[in-house]
Amino acid sequence: MIDVMPHAVDPSLLDRIDAVPALASRTDVSGLSGGLTNRNLKVATRDGVYVARLSSPESALLAIDRANEHANSVAAAASGAAPAVIAFAPEVSVLVVGFVDGSTWTNDDVLEPANAARIAEVCRRLHQGPRFVNEFDMLVLQPYYLSIVSQRDLRLPDRYLDFAPHVAAMAKSLAVRPQRTVPCNNDLLAANVLDTGDRLWLIDYEYSGNNDPFFEIGNLWSEAAGTPDDLERLVAAYVGHPSTALTARARLWGLMSKYGWMLWASIQDGTSDLDFDFWSWGLEKYDRAVTEFDGPDFGRLLEEVHSTD
Repeated sequence: MIDVMPHAVDPSLLDRIDAVPALASRTDVSGLSGGLTNRNLKVATRDGVYVARLSSPESALLAIDRANEHANSVAAAASGAAPAVIAFAPEVSVLVVGFVDGSTWTNDDVLEPANAARIAEVCRRLHQGPRFVNEFDMLVLQPYYLSIVSQRDLRLPDRYLDFAPHVAAMAKSLAVRPQRTVPCNNDLLAANVLDTGDRLWLIDYEYSGNNDPFFEIGNLWSEAAGTPDDLERLVAAYVGHPSTALTARARLWGLMSKYGWMLWASIQDGTSDLDFDFWSWGLEKYDRAVTEFDGPDFGRLLEEVHSTD
């Protein structure tokens, strides 16, 4: 969800690493960048180099199911879009995958016109692969997050609840011409794209599930803070031709992702003891969502999403 700098290896993490038989012959361990709901370690062993993802038990509050993450990571690897899964040790909350020696993308990479075909190709590879074991729908997840925020009396930004009618209108319009769900990463920010030069890999399946493929495209665009032109290019690369209706669909899902992930940030802001400004992170997304809700394009998008181009 959030990419952070490489971290020092806490000695307590090594005990969890040593409990995984596949890592028993470790010769070196170093911290990697990664999200705040897990710690990523690069583990060199006599048999190879791997990434160990050590998750936090608090992540269940954010609707992360580690068994689903494991099963979906296996399916994603079978599609060819993700690294191989080496081991899963739920008793110590460790998932081990193959290490990919590549560079992590930035937002500029996502929005680079020359990269549109490359990211579209790896997304299609994932989306055409084996189905995942669970479903993901931000229109369902957002109310769940809101219930946690309400129950725990956590912070909401100004006007947040005022946009409930907008969300209802989006849900109604998106339902007119529904898309077949496909296996999606659902958290496809730039840091979850690895580039080896000859190909791309998609990593981190915490929020994975079968979903509308245009949520994937819209969320990717939203996370990179792209322009409408950037989104048109990504959609055209994904489907093979320009599409007013599918671009509108991806844009509405991108808007919904900003609105929903704001609540993720609120929950983390109120419950996490990590030294990170979750609130400001979420508010940046929310402010962009408000601009779209209040902007002149919103009503038009509701119509275009079920047009026939």
